[in-house]
Amino acid sequence: MNASSFIFKVGTRSSKLAVHQTRSAVDQLSILFPDVKWEVMPLSSPGDRDQVMDLRQSPLDFFTRDLDEKIRAGELDCAIHSAKDVPEPIGEGLDWFWLPWREDARDALIRPRGRDMAGLPPDGKIGVSSERREAYCRARFPAARQVPIRGTIEDRLRQLDNGDFDLIIMAGAALNRLGMEDRITEWIPESELPAPDGQGSLAITFRSGDERFLKLRRLFVKSVAFAAAGAGSAGACTLESLAALRRCDVCLHDTLFGHELMDLLPPTVKFIDVGKRAGAHSVPQSQTTYMITQYARRGLKVVRLKGGDPGIFGRLAEEVEAMDGLGLPYRVIPGVTSLSAATSGTGMLLTRRGVSRGFTVMTPRKEGGSVGSVAADVRMDLPIVFFMATAVAGEVARQLIGEGKSPQTPAAVVYGAGSDQSRVVTGTLATIEDRIKEAGCGMAGLIIVGEAVKYRYTQPGALGGRHVLLTASDSLQEKAATLVNDFGGIPVCRPLIRLVTTSDALAHVRQLDRFDWIVLTSPSAVRCFGELLQRAGVDLRSVPKLVSCGGGTSRELRTLGLCADIEPDSDFSANGLLYSVKQQIVPGVRILRLRSDKAGPELAESLRAMGAVVEDCLLYRNEPILHPEQPAFDDVFFASASAVEVFEQQWGLKSLAGRYVVAIGKPTLSALARRGVVADLVPPEATVESSIEALALHHVRRALAATLKTKETP
Repeated sequence: MNASSFIFKVGTRSSKLAVHQTRSAVDQLSILFPDVKWEVMPLSSPGDRDQVMDLRQSPLDFFTRDLDEKIRAGELDCAIHSAKDVPEPIGEGLDWFWLPWREDARDALIRPRGRDMAGLPPDGKIGVSSERREAYCRARFPAARQVPIRGTIEDRLRQLDNGDFDLIIMAGAALNRLGMEDRITEWIPESELPAPDGQGSLAITFRSGDERFLKLRRLFVKSVAFAAAGAGSAGACTLESLAALRRCDVCLHDTLFGHELMDLLPPTVKFIDVGKRAGAHSVPQSQTTYMITQYARRGLKVVRLKGGDPGIFGRLAEEVEAMDGLGLPYRVIPGVTSLSAATSGTGMLLTRRGVSRGFTVMTPRKEGGSVGSVAADVRMDLPIVFFMATAVAGEVARQLIGEGKSPQTPAAVVYGAGSDQSRVVTGTLATIEDRIKEAGCGMAGLIIVGEAVKYRYTQPGALGGRHVLLTASDSLQEKAATLVNDFGGIPVCRPLIRLVTTSDALAHVRQLDRFDWIVLTSPSAVRCFGELLQRAGVDLRSVPKLVSCGGGTSRELRTLGLCADIEPDSDFSANGLLYSVKQQIVPGVRILRLRSDKAGPELAESLRAMGAVVEDCLLYRNEPILHPEQPAFDDVFFASASAVEVFEQQWGLKSLAGRYVVAIGKPTLSALARRGVVADLVPPEATVESSIEALALHHVRRALAATLKTKETP
């Protein structure tokens, strides 16, 4: 596909602010999607033409109506708005999402040029444009006169400077975007004036079902986690559900779960109770589903927390069907059900040798709350699950057919249920035995029979359900797996190396007062350094000045409460580091170089050549981790040259054929190249975040390109 071979017509309001922020967003999108040209088309809106109506009484689509109509008519492909201007709910036939490039959401007070807040007359005239700002002014300036104000940012400032007002309130984001932040007299804390949802954010609107923008949106939304809280107490919550909760922005939760879970989570998490009780729904199901999709499209990390297991009488099907309908990504985390708590937890075991070989689970409740039949003929149509039956699947199928089930009844085998190697083989009662033989799978499997087999979760995230092999050390696995989950992939966690700190490094850390500088050249080195600081009980205030090789290493230092004193601006190689420290090196300066066993002494020798006294200390060794068998995967992320080496030793590099290979940085890239492997992708920064984000962007570009080509083909 040639550069700029596709053109998207992007609508925006014609004000200076709207055009400026749209062009800024388009510049960012052009970097991510260089094969698309974004043509900005400014248009007016009812809110631009009508400068009389008080905004507090204006219709919801006052600033979007004309653009909405042109999108529906196909004259525009999309529009970019201030997110707070997009109606909620959005108009029929439209869809949307927020972009991640956000400004400060706070409101600001603006006085005429040359005047400060101390000179504000008690009975001054204040320009307001919303009930929210009006309430704030009434509380803070009770004697002031409040008057509606209209117009563009420039118009409002002109009215202020002309003496029409003594004070006005605006969104600080607007002034920041226009380079007019010098006009801000005072920022208003959000604790005093909470910003509306979307202030400071930008939204893209487009036609519902437009495959191009559904593909593009995958990069900007995170997978919603439908998580299991477990039954009865917080102790029944799985580690995976707890991890999702600890990093979410919004949690929509049921009533039936251990509320002590909330005490384990960050105070920044927004909790919304959507629980249901028999005959008394606190929030209608349709509203719960709506909120899930709204928060997801804002780019927030959403957890829908359900008591017990989310798939057992939890209305999960309705919620994921709504996600599927909008092409939004999600994942489901199974959990401990009340069934398990009531049986395994009490001794009333549902399976007991010589007593019971299985059980039936159902509810007498029908849709709408009425009571339905639980008779034998109804139970006969329920899905059936068979454990330990794959070897005798043919006999099981023949018995069911003999009892009256149709040979065409759907049947499936789930191998490795819950693992990253899970595999599903489908067929019917008539064919399932042959499908099992063809699959030749050695894992344990469960057989499922019934109409339930027809339904499967979709994978609409940026990674589209691809299995991503993560070879990084244990310390990076959680971060990498979380990012893969966010982008709708399946993390295959197989660390190939472990980092083992040395006793020599610990001895050096206990004597840091001997050095003027410490040189650290990787995030892994920082993590090992942090481990030794803790073991040695070092006061962080006594740590010498620090030299970092780049942004990833510096960010890792900040997690320890430390900051890099020197960091290269652009060249993050050894040469870039040497250039950055050149001015700081004077004869006799004492430097501790902490490195891995794979790094080599060259950097230390170069520093000595500048006149420094350098101790080159081995901080950690890379030790291989061996796995019994190679997992199945689609993409592989190599986070170090050592991982490449261990991969070759265990599985051979031929197994990389047909897989997409991501190398975290130049040393890893070189390790692959020496072995004749060409990496498909090297991220802009040598970090886990940059690597997985670059992989997600690659697959979104591919999916978008395929969709655009399909649209172009007659």
